[in-house]
Amino acid sequence: MLEYFQFDNKKVTSEEWDEFVENSDNGTMFSKRRFLSYHAKDKFKDKSLCINKDGKLHSIFTAALIERDGKKILSSHPGASYGGFVHNSDLNFREAHDLIDIMIEHAKSIKADRIQLTMAPMIYQTKYSNYLDFALVRNDFQYLKREVSSVVQLDFEPDQLLNTYRAEARTATKKALKKGVEIVETERFDEYYEILKKNLKLRHGVNPAHTLDELKKVKELFPSKVRLWGAFLNNEMLAGVCNFSVNKNVVLAFYISHDEAFQEYRPVNLLFYEIMKRYQSEGFKFLDFGIFTVIMEPNWGLGRFKENFGARGIFRDTFYKDL
Repeated sequence: MLEYFQFDNKKVTSEEWDEFVENSDNGTMFSKRRFLSYHAKDKFKDKSLCINKDGKLHSIFTAALIERDGKKILSSHPGASYGGFVHNSDLNFREAHDLIDIMIEHAKSIKADRIQLTMAPMIYQTKYSNYLDFALVRNDFQYLKREVSSVVQLDFEPDQLLNTYRAEARTATKKALKKGVEIVETERFDEYYEILKKNLKLRHGVNPAHTLDELKKVKELFPSKVRLWGAFLNNEMLAGVCNFSVNKNVVLAFYISHDEAFQEYRPVNLLFYEIMKRYQSEGFKFLDFGIFTVIMEPNWGLGRFKENFGARGIFRDTFYKDL
């Protein structure tokens, strides 16, 4: 029998919550209270759930109540890239349905008009299962959107990585090596952020989703999991990527950027070549490049660029149900 309660009633501490996430089947750093703490306390109305079984924590649901277009929405936490239930590997079919029933009951109890949750892609699981997806659809949840995330499986032999790339990427990587570009883990966030801002403004006309201070705060909270890699020539940064080691299986390339003035050196290609080798050696199974669709509209060039490195697409699903 499963019983549930809101996280804010203090039956479970933040430390107990984070320990559960760390040892779960599918949890990520985005579900940890430590990660969510970098947001201002009054920014979101936290409605997260804890679910117990036989007196022990069985699963959690990181959630907040938001208002949009006149509707109250119980949403997987807006401050995280994805959410859904975090659970242990022994979650069974019946329990998956029970969790959805609990979520619906909770939403009705707080007078929400809609439930909306973005599920972490399947690669974030240790034991692959679609039990929760099935239970959602069976309870009349619909797909709000199905974005496609580019994922590289880090199952190559280290000396064969270059052979898994398409010819264009192989040539560019070799060119960067020949020109003397070096890849280094670095703390030069200010320099990197300037390149990032300039790149996003030039290519997409937008600013980064995080401020420099926010990015530094997340780095401070997770010093071993948030790592900045830079491509350098004569100590000048040409490109950078900030990676989040979101759980023991997956590293997420969160922000990729390069200085257009140094495009001829192909620094991004060498960046990912070295990053893939490093993270594979550390035991990671997947590199998640992130989505290349926005509200299901593909960025064809971005998708093709990621495929050059052997990436393939998996779903990042957002479900909803009106109550």
